[in-house]
Amino acid sequence: MKVCIAQTKSEKGNIQRNIESHLELIKRAIQLKADLIIFPELSISNYEPELAEELATDIKSTIFDPFQELSNKNKIAIGIGMPTKATEGINISMLIFRSNKERTTYAKQLLHADELPYFISGKNQTILTIKRVKIAVGICYETLQKEHFLNAKNQGADIYIASVAKPKSGIEKAYQHFPGIAKEFKTPILMSNCVGHCDKFMSAGQSAVWNKKGELIDQLDATNQGLLIFDTKTEQAEKEIIATKNMVSNE
Repeated sequence: MKVCIAQTKSEKGNIQRNIESHLELIKRAIQLKADLIIFPELSISNYEPELAEELATDIKSTIFDPFQELSNKNKIAIGIGMPTKATEGINISMLIFRSNKERTTYAKQLLHADELPYFISGKNQTILTIKRVKIAVGICYETLQKEHFLNAKNQGADIYIASVAKPKSGIEKAYQHFPGIAKEFKTPILMSNCVGHCDKFMSAGQSAVWNKKGELIDQLDATNQGLLIFDTKTEQAEKEIIATKNMVSNE
């Protein structure tokens, strides 16, 4: 199967514009024969904790119908980032769409201290099974906590995907952490980061794929949008840099 991670530059709080740009990237991933595409943390709203309560919604909202339609027609699974309403507060969530299946939500379980004033923790791990491959997802801070990876691995995960919004310092930590974990547990790790301004920092891109030996297979740059596709059978990756509307293939 082919797993695609998207590197995006979202507009602060501009839900409709961000949905439109996400749909464009998904359509390109479909052309590249991806079976799954995962976006960065809170990609639809941009990572903006102070706006989370105002923007939070529910996965059943009709604004997300185009994602379900694309999934149904093209048999592609899609994971997008959005704050969602919970009984006791707001979650940092990944909304997951699968072909002709009920939509599901994964809520970030381990929060950074800076997030506690705005969000509450999720309770359950999500494992996606696509073409008999089990894929676990994690969101930013928790992906650097070994306990989160181990919990996913104990549930049978074959691949681990980190959906993040990280500045340069966070990316440096990720590049130190993920290769060792991938090698120790013989598990490919993919990281989807954003670029541009988020909250009070600049996100540093450099989305990447490490194979089960902990080797860096490929990465995107620090400034452009793009797609990075990992073939689980061959353990090879291909990337496409996207500058505004122009796509430059590096296949």
